[in-house]
Amino acid sequence: MIVEVKTPNKNYEILIDELPEIRLDTKVAIITNPKVSGLHINKLTSKLKAKEVYIVTLPDGEEYKNFESINFGLERLFDAKFDRNSALIAFGGGVIGDMTGFMASIFLRGIKFIQIPTTLLSMVDSSVGGKTGINNKYGKNLIGAFYQPEAVYIDPSFLETLDKREFAAGMAEVIKMAVMFDAVFFENIKDNKLTIPQIIRNSVELKADVVNQDEKEKGIRSVLNYGHTFGHVIENMTNYKTYLHGEAVAIGMVMANRLAVKLGTLTETEEKEIRDVLKENNLPTTFKIKDEEEFYEHFFADKKTLNNSIKFIIPNGIGNYKIVQDVDKEILLEVLREFKD
Repeated sequence: MIVEVKTPNKNYEILIDELPEIRLDTKVAIITNPKVSGLHINKLTSKLKAKEVYIVTLPDGEEYKNFESINFGLERLFDAKFDRNSALIAFGGGVIGDMTGFMASIFLRGIKFIQIPTTLLSMVDSSVGGKTGINNKYGKNLIGAFYQPEAVYIDPSFLETLDKREFAAGMAEVIKMAVMFDAVFFENIKDNKLTIPQIIRNSVELKADVVNQDEKEKGIRSVLNYGHTFGHVIENMTNYKTYLHGEAVAIGMVMANRLAVKLGTLTETEEKEIRDVLKENNLPTTFKIKDEEEFYEHFFADKKTLNNSIKFIIPNGIGNYKIVQDVDKEILLEVLREFKD
């Protein structure tokens, strides 16, 4: 199956199928991590036809999504005398995809790259739409660029080696999109009616439709940040070592839902229904906040904060959304106190 992404900067295709033969008449660097390389590098190299192929292995995990890793990767490209006709292939999960895209965007002011995601999260979300970036001590993905790939190849067979925790983390992003945009999709997830390829296809179609409307996140694309405003604080406060991204997003969705209940856009029944689906998909739904004021202050480091005004994406029922700003601080503190130690 092919899904098309059409942005003002670039049109490209997302192929959901067995990995095809990839022909590139140039030098290519596969950017990957030790785990993915150990499991799948032979499959990729057997399909890849290029003038020269290099493998650059970066450490895995959000805590390594930083300038040090980027610089290591860039130096390998300079060592191999890559030029503006060369290309990169992101071969891994969301961390590898984000770093590879960022490297591609800044190496010699921009070279081509391809996304080959190997985790559910990266297949349904982070490989689609051209968001690239790294973390720093102030927060997640605060440094980066919108930079679209040449193509995305999604081969569901890579998921056969994915552990249960990583798979669950991907389901958080699937549930996020269903709650925001598609009540029928949410019901089908709840009732276990979909195969994994169907889940991937539905999610990619939703994500691509949003990106086609709003590449640079000026409007509807910000809705994809449901759960992320709270979730990014959780990741930052735990130094990116306690939770996978999707796990933090799941907790963030629960917090956003509690805010939605207080603001009257979600019923208690709907809130419980979403929480139950998250639990059924082996995702965490609780987090112990030690100091709600400290948690609140972390909101202001988020890249979505403008003029000291925090933007929250909340459900407006299941299958629809509402963007709210200037939420009263006391209401937010009430939500955070529900998660206190």
